[in-house]
Amino acid sequence: MAKPKNEQFSKDDVKVARFAKALAHPARVAILRHLASLDTCCFNEISKELPLADSTVSQHMTELKNAGLIQGSFEPPKVQYCINYDNWRQARKCLKEFTKMKVAKNE
Repeated sequence: MAKPKNEQFSKDDVKVARFAKALAHPARVAILRHLASLDTCCFNEISKELPLADSTVSQHMTELKNAGLIQGSFEPPKVQYCINYDNWRQARKCLKEFTKMKVAKNE
């Protein structure tokens, strides 16, 4: 039986790709910027900040949740969202290390 695709790559490469995918759309970057400026906020507040349909904002938030960059906690009657600070620090570290890799010059 063949290995799953992710198992064919290093754990670090899988992490970098997961975080990069989550950051690969300007709406997701905008969501993260908005959440970074607050302790928590509900979906409606996030949705008002973006020129997108609620369903589209929801899809983008799902991508960010799947990458572990944001989290939600149910505080009746709403879900409050915030940045997952542990994973955010990990993402920053992974991306910083990735951008420091040595690249051979073309001469």
